[in-house]
Amino acid sequence: MDRVSSLPDGVLCHILSFLPTKQAALTSVLSKSWLNLWKLVPNLDIDDSEFLHPEEGKGERDEIRQSFVDFVDRVLALQGDSPVKKFSLKSITCVHPDHVNRWISTVLQRGVSDLTLFIDFSYEDIEEGYYLPEEMFVSRTLVELKIRSERYVDWWRRDRGGRDRGTVLPMLKTLDIDSQFIHCGEMERFLPSFPVLEKLRMANMEWIQSDETVSSASLKELSIHGTGCEGFRNPKSISFDTPSLLSFNYSDLVAEDYPLVNMKALFEARINFIVTENQIKRVRAPNDDWLEDDEGDVILRFGNVVKLMNGIQNVQKLYLTADTFEVLSLCCESVPLFNNLKTLGITSEEGRGWQAMPVLLRKCPYIEFLLVEGLLHYVTDKCGDACDCIFREDKGRSLTSCPVKKLEIRGFRGTIKEMTMIKHFLVYFPCLKEINIYVEENDPTELRFPEVSKVINQIMEEYNKFSSCNVQLLVTDYLFEKWTAKGRVL
Repeated sequence: MDRVSSLPDGVLCHILSFLPTKQAALTSVLSKSWLNLWKLVPNLDIDDSEFLHPEEGKGERDEIRQSFVDFVDRVLALQGDSPVKKFSLKSITCVHPDHVNRWISTVLQRGVSDLTLFIDFSYEDIEEGYYLPEEMFVSRTLVELKIRSERYVDWWRRDRGGRDRGTVLPMLKTLDIDSQFIHCGEMERFLPSFPVLEKLRMANMEWIQSDETVSSASLKELSIHGTGCEGFRNPKSISFDTPSLLSFNYSDLVAEDYPLVNMKALFEARINFIVTENQIKRVRAPNDDWLEDDEGDVILRFGNVVKLMNGIQNVQKLYLTADTFEVLSLCCESVPLFNNLKTLGITSEEGRGWQAMPVLLRKCPYIEFLLVEGLLHYVTDKCGDACDCIFREDKGRSLTSCPVKKLEIRGFRGTIKEMTMIKHFLVYFPCLKEINIYVEENDPTELRFPEVSKVINQIMEEYNKFSSCNVQLLVTDYLFEKWTAKGRVL
């Protein structure tokens, strides 16, 4: 301890900044030289779980909540006007929002640049939602802001009459909001409030208008998890004018149109279209069946997702969910060439089809890595080119022109159907050098039965005799068994 105590105060404060605030405060009992050091620490990490003990219901007691409030008030008061660089607050004991907003206002006044809030409130305290303090919307020091809440957060500055009062955060580079619902006004008026914003994540966001435009020249990472328009209807149109964007994570109901998608610098994209079972049935139905009602007209416009694909065609890594694959089947022939794409990942489900797989593989002339999470899928006559589900004369045609070198399969269950598909890949992928097959440890798998495991081993041994591809069977991240083959499958 003497050696540590001899360090300069600046170094000691830096060390204390890595500790939760309560633990940093406890160092004041070490000696007189440590008495006030923690008060100068610019990073405050306050977590009310340190006031809770294993006994059930303690966090619901008024005296416990009050002890937490008193502690935070005391910490902020003892620090005086010392500058605060980072303030992290985790409060799940339903402290009244007035206390939380008072603490936020205090650190904002002291120049906080990194603010993280994990907060929860009782329904009685915020019947109409949680409203952030006024100082939040005009801070000239905030650079990073993260908010997590189980309640509705109104992220927009309004007066009591509901009129916009303006938001300006000129230094903010990272904004991450995740709550029950997020209301932020129209995106065209929201984003200009953050002129240097680089990272934006909004989870459970509700579009205010049916026609929205996400426009930002500075944005590099965008993650939107939306719920569609009011009433959870499919949005009419969503546009993205983000020329500097490098990473795009988009999960939402399918918009009827994507008029503008400007993402020429994009490196990585994850697309998750949210659809209902009824919409899936309409997607698979003959075109004439779409026009029976209004929803059929909406499905007819789903083909406009090709405009989104056109806008992201420079991407190098692309990940698509099972529902997205179904929607793409409406426009897969019109999908552009992905000349820069090296990695393609797809998620597969037994209730969702691979109709888009053959065309998509042919649209990726330089792909090197294919990730498939789940081989089992809904069988249609349009997927037989890429899989071994049904017989087709052009079987494997999309694979023979695909230069993929590495294939990773996750969620392997050990079924004969999966093994047949793996053999199909070995036969038709001409450049394949490596296959990693992952068995999810906690998922149901046939490999738990000795007789099935024996059959799988026999099939793998057969592959070993004829394939030049290095095939590995892994249990999550643990190497289960490895087969190295010496020739090609006949």
